[in-house]
Amino acid sequence: MLKSEAKYRIEELKALLWENSRRYYVDNAPVISDFEYDRLMHELEGLENEWPEFRTADSPTQKVGSDLDAPMGENAEALAGNDFVKRAHRYPMLSLGNTYSISEIEDFAARADKLLTEEFSYCCELKFDGTAICLTYKDGKLVQALTRGDGVQGDDVTENARHIANIPRTLHGDYPEEFEIRGEILMPYAAFDALNKAREDNEEAPFANPRNAASGSLKLISPAEVGRRGLMCTLYHIPAQSVTFSTHDEALTKAASWGLPVADSRRLCRNINEIKAFIDYWDKERKFLPYATDGCVIKINELSAQRSLGYTAKSPRWAVAYKFKAEQACTGLLSIDFQVGRTGAVTPVANLSPVQLSGTIVKRATLNNEDWMKELDVRVGDFVYVEKGGEIIPKITGVDLSRRPADALKPVFPGSCPDCGAPLVKAEAEARWFCPNRDGCPTQIKGRMLHFCSRKAMDILAGESSIEQFYEAGLARCVADLYDINKFQLTSLEGWQDKSAQRFIDSLAESASVPFERVLFAIGIRYVGETTAKALARHFGDIDALAAATEEQLLEVEDVGEIIARSVFDFFRTPAHISEISRLRKKGLQFAVNGDAAALSDVLSGKTIVISGNFSISRDAMKELVAAHGGKAGSSISARTSFLLAGSKPGPEKLKKCEQLDIPVLTEDDFLAMLPDVQNPPTQPHPAQGSLFEEPTLF
Repeated sequence: MLKSEAKYRIEELKALLWENSRRYYVDNAPVISDFEYDRLMHELEGLENEWPEFRTADSPTQKVGSDLDAPMGENAEALAGNDFVKRAHRYPMLSLGNTYSISEIEDFAARADKLLTEEFSYCCELKFDGTAICLTYKDGKLVQALTRGDGVQGDDVTENARHIANIPRTLHGDYPEEFEIRGEILMPYAAFDALNKAREDNEEAPFANPRNAASGSLKLISPAEVGRRGLMCTLYHIPAQSVTFSTHDEALTKAASWGLPVADSRRLCRNINEIKAFIDYWDKERKFLPYATDGCVIKINELSAQRSLGYTAKSPRWAVAYKFKAEQACTGLLSIDFQVGRTGAVTPVANLSPVQLSGTIVKRATLNNEDWMKELDVRVGDFVYVEKGGEIIPKITGVDLSRRPADALKPVFPGSCPDCGAPLVKAEAEARWFCPNRDGCPTQIKGRMLHFCSRKAMDILAGESSIEQFYEAGLARCVADLYDINKFQLTSLEGWQDKSAQRFIDSLAESASVPFERVLFAIGIRYVGETTAKALARHFGDIDALAAATEEQLLEVEDVGEIIARSVFDFFRTPAHISEISRLRKKGLQFAVNGDAAALSDVLSGKTIVISGNFSISRDAMKELVAAHGGKAGSSISARTSFLLAGSKPGPEKLKKCEQLDIPVLTEDDFLAMLPDVQNPPTQPHPAQGSLFEEPTLF
C-alpha cells in the first residue's frame, strides 16, 4: 500500500469507527455487527502500526468508547434536562482487547509465560453482553454507581442502581471499609420480551436487543421505572488497587460472601488446553442461559502478576476477550428493499420469514451492498443463512443452494435512488452506491434534520416522528426551516399540545447559545464529527474564514486529511448550503468562537504533550488548556513527545519511557508557569466584511 493510500484509508476508518462507536455507546442503536466493528478496528490498528506517523491522539485505537449523555430507550425516551452528573472514576475504566481467533489466545498465553517469572494461573469467565457499571461501597453501604462513560469519568446512576433488585444497598460480613467493584447490567431475555411486547402494545418502537434495552433502561430519569424493567447485575472485577487479596478469584469469592451478585461461571485454568475447554463448553451452553453473552474473558489470576503486566492506553495487558462467532439461522428470503441512509448510501435489506436468533425474532437482514449480493448469488425465494452479533439489522452470510426453488428471482440493484429517483453514483474506491441528490432526497433531508436536532448537536426537542411530521406537512425541508415553525402550526399537527409545542419553541431559542463548534458539527458536513468540528472552529475562528479556506489551508488543521478537506471545501461551494447558513445566522446561531473557545496563545505551538495522573482540574479540561495555547495532547510517549505533564499518580510506564527517551517531566505548577497570564481573552470575532453568506449568489 502506498503512503497516500494508507493515509486515506486510516482517515476513512477513523471516521467509520467513531460514527459507529457513537451509534453503539451513545445512541444505543448500532448498525453494524460487533464482528464488523472489531474487524475495522483491527485493520486500523494494523495500518497505524505500519504507518505510525498517521496515528493521532483522537484515533479510536487510543480511546475507550464513551456512553456519556447516552439517550434513553434507543432515542425514544430521551427527555430534556435529564443529564446525569459526571463523576471521575478513581481508577480508569478501560475496555478489553478482543479476538475471534484461538491462535491469538494462544499468543496471549505465550506472552504471559515469557514475561512473568512467578507462577500464575488464569481465571476464565463469561463475557456478558450488557452495559458496564462501577459500584462503590463505603462502610458496607452503596454510595455510588457510575457508567463506564469515556473510561475517565462516567454518568452517576446511583439512584437507578439502587432500584435494580439484585444490587444490595447494604453488605454483610467482613467487607473492606471502602472499595469498588465492576460488572455489567443485563436485561434477561424474559424481561426483554415483556418490555418489547408492552412497547408494541403502546405503538412504541421496540428495542433492538437486550443490550440496548439494558443501556437505555439504566439511563431512565425515573428510578422507579428502572426498577420495573427487570434488570439484573453481575459483577466480575475489583480493581487490584482497592483490595489486598492475592488473586482475582479470591477477591470475587469474598465479594460473593458479602452478598454481592458475583458471576459464578468462572473457572481457574492452568494452561491453554484448559482455557480452550472452557471456551468450547460455553460456546455450546451459552444458548441455554437466560441472558445474552458474547464470549469469554481470560484474565491472569494473580494480582501481583496483573500489576507487573500493566496496561496499554485503553486496555489491560493481563486480560483478553475471546468473542464467540455470531449465531446463525436459516430462513426464507421473501423480498428485498433498497433503503437510502442519511449520507445517501443505498443498502439492500432482505425481508425474511421470522426466525429466532440471539434472543430476538429476526425479520430483516442487511445484504451490505451490490458486490456482496453478487458474491452470494442471493435470490428472492432462497433459504439464506443469517448471523446476528448484536446489531439492529443482522447480516445474510450465505445461501442454501440445495433448497433453491426453480422460480427463485435474481434481484436487480436499482440504477436510481428508490426515494427521489436521482441516478446513483459510486466512487472508484467505494463499495456502495450513493444518491448524489443530497439536498433534494427526502430521506437524506430528514436524516440531516434529525442529526441537527440531536443532543450532541443543537439539542432541539424533535425526534424522528416529529421530523417526519414537519416534512410531510411542508413545514421543514431543511434545518433553517425549523426556526420558522410557530406554535399555531405545531398544535395543528396530530399529537401536539400547547405544552409540547412551547417546549419545542423554547428549545429552538435555547439553541442560539450552542457554541460554534457544535453548530459546525450539527450542519452535517460529511466526515466532520465532533472532534474535527472543534478543531476547524478553533483554527479558523468563524464560519467566514472556514468557508473561504482553500483545501491547502484546510489541510493545515491538525488531523484534517485530504478526504475531510475536500468534503469541507465542496460543502462551502454549494449555493444551497451558503443560503441555509445565512438563514441560520439571521436566527442568531453562533458562527464564531467565543472568548473561552478561542486560542489564548501560541506558546505551546508545535509541542506534543502527554498528560498522565490527576490534576486540580479534570483531564479533559487540561487537554482543552493545552489546545487553547496551541499545543497537541498526545496519548503515548514517543520520541516526538515534547514533555510529560504529570499530576498525582502518573502512569509508571509513562515515567519509565520518559526516562529512557530523556523526555522532560513537568508538574502542573511547572506547566502553568509556562503559560502567559491572559487577562483579556479574545472576544467573539465579528463576521467578516463581504461575507459569502450575505451574498449566496456569489457561487
